Amino acid sequence: LDNALEIVKKAYSGNEFYLWELLMGEQIHIGGFKSSMELATRARIGKGMKGVDFCCCTGAGMRFLIKFRDVSQMVGVDATDAVVEIGKERCRRLGLHDKVKFVIADVCDSGLESGSFDFVWGEDAWCYVEDKQRLIQEAFRLLKPGGIIAFTDWLEGIAGLTGDESDRLLSFMKFPNVQNFAGYQRDLKLAGFDILAAEDTGRFAPYMDLYLRMVDSQLYMDVLRLLDYNLGLFDYFAKEMFFMKELADSGKIAQGLFIAVKR
Repeated sequence: LDNALEIVKKAYSGNEFYLWELLMGEQIHIGGFKSSMELATRARIGKGMKGVDFCCCTGAGMRFLIKFRDVSQMVGVDATDAVVEIGKERCRRLGLHDKVKFVIADVCDSGLESGSFDFVWGEDAWCYVEDKQRLIQEAFRLLKPGGIIAFTDWLEGIAGLTGDESDRLLSFMKFPNVQNFAGYQRDLKLAGFDILAAEDTGRFAPYMDLYLRMVDSQLYMDVLRLLDYNLGLFDYFAKEMFFMKELADSGKIAQGLFIAVKR
């Protein structure tokens, strides 16, 4: 567990973080603002609520929720010091430092008070967590009765991955493993949640197309800069992105959306 976490922390403490932010924007998840708004609307997250963002990165999701859903307080949990420091500065610049708190911790053992949140939030980041069952259990512990868990994540699609495909995806993305729809539904039910939504957003394939077009048409030099102008590394990156597009086109990977309520 510690080794998997250290791999992710190292990746997001350097240029790999800036590369994903270049491609996907400050909201480093598929669908950006539209995806966030759909998730928050369907989960009925709104005025006066207090939430926790697991794997919050720089806190873009928390800033979205405060600015556009009128959430009163957010606590973000992330294990990577570098992105948390960036997030704190971005919140200060926007005058949101009194509404956002960052905690550097393992999301499976956050140390936060039990039963103190109205919702737990996550966007395309729990794929970096090795023990997803413990993550879901920790979310359940933190929620008040009737509290909501709402998240999107990168998943194994309905068509399924071969062993070689899975190994290649995990190696490129630094994921310790990849969950599937049935696995998350099982974990939610075992923790004590009633599932309200569990579905494929359909966004993965078209957004992979978008990112590849952006690099080819506009961001080629910017990506090279973040790869130290190494053309061989650029070719590897492009090849793996095309591979993910092919997986998505074949229904082998997907962005899943889940909403559930604590009984």
